[in-house]
Amino acid sequence: MMIMRFVTPVALVLALAVGGGAISAPAFAAKKEEKKAGPKLNVSPEVIKALQAAQKAAEAQDFAGAKAALADADSKAKSNDDKYQIGAIKLNTSIASKDNALQGEALAQMLDSGLTPADQAGQFNAVAADQALAAKNYDLAIQRAQAALAAGYKPEAINPTLAQAYFGKAGTGNASAEPARGFNVQGLAALKAAADAMKAAGQQVPAQWYQIGVGRAEAAKLPEVTEWAKMAYQADPSGANLRTLVRLFQRANPNITNRENLDVLRLLSASGGLVVAGDFLEYAEMASKTGIYGEVKSSIDLGRSKGVLNATQGSELYQTAMGRISGDKGSLGAAEADSRKAANGKIAAATADAYLGYGDYAKAAAMFELAKEKGGVDADEVNTRLGIAKTMSGDNAGAKAAFEAVQGGARKQIAGLWLAYLGTKGA
Repeated sequence: MMIMRFVTPVALVLALAVGGGAISAPAFAAKKEEKKAGPKLNVSPEVIKALQAAQKAAEAQDFAGAKAALADADSKAKSNDDKYQIGAIKLNTSIASKDNALQGEALAQMLDSGLTPADQAGQFNAVAADQALAAKNYDLAIQRAQAALAAGYKPEAINPTLAQAYFGKAGTGNASAEPARGFNVQGLAALKAAADAMKAAGQQVPAQWYQIGVGRAEAAKLPEVTEWAKMAYQADPSGANLRTLVRLFQRANPNITNRENLDVLRLLSASGGLVVAGDFLEYAEMASKTGIYGEVKSSIDLGRSKGVLNATQGSELYQTAMGRISGDKGSLGAAEADSRKAANGKIAAATADAYLGYGDYAKAAAMFELAKEKGGVDADEVNTRLGIAKTMSGDNAGAKAAFEAVQGGARKQIAGLWLAYLGTKGA
């Protein structure tokens, strides 16, 4: 599988001025003001002669001749000084001839000589890392990227390369087994460092990075998948990304009640996160099991209107709900009156549930408020559903206050998901 490229390769800025013996500065170096003094070298006379021939050929645009002369210089190299000087001439020749392979060879030769100036080592290692990644030489890419970071080069430019190299080593099969799992862990750490560095540099982190993080963490069965999913949703608050968060919550909390699950599925519906037939049917089933008949009908109607459900899917649930809606609606007036006379808030909460299911959010909110006032109810559930009613009616501030009043357990996590959704609306 091809590694996804999610950064622009580092651009190499020519900033070489080679020294040593009688060799002149390369004809293809950068502008004069960009030149930087190279190390003082003691280059072998026979190497100098070959390099002069290489430069002369390059000046005449005879790049084949220049490469032949450079190969001759390589055969005569005896010291690191020789190797560095050859690499420097190769580098300038490679840029003039637009020869990426020669450029990679040049950078490796200069870096391996140990003589690359400190102010160039970071950038040279960065370019070499990117080239190694492109060639799928992941070990070398990691080595060069780590060297670039150690030299203090731009972490926002290097860490994405380092992450991709680790992901390349991990591959895509058996991601939850070692050593692939370990490589994914290291890749995710580098990707997180890249995102943090981009933020510190005042740059926008691509939302795609977080989605890559979710995919890698999920494949490797890493617990931080939820954290990556949260970051993905913050970067791109789409229904699809919220759906990932919700499904991770459901997986981590398999023992939530039907009533709790209904409030999670309501969030998916509100955010556009209901996608496949199973989503709509699960929503209808939870509404049916908790006696919210209006929502059984509306969830199946929504799935059918989107072309996700056909006329037979959910038909049994639908017909049962349709047979009860008329009587249920007809009883709400009396239930509302009874709730005001009741000693506790249980009738008010049940009446509010029905109004919420029928989309009468103003009456639902009023009844939930009454239930809270009278007491004797599950305060966390009532506050959650009060927040939902207020969200759906557009009272984001009121919804935020209600969700923030939820105190514990799975309900607090559910309220947190709704608060994340509200956060995308400026609440």
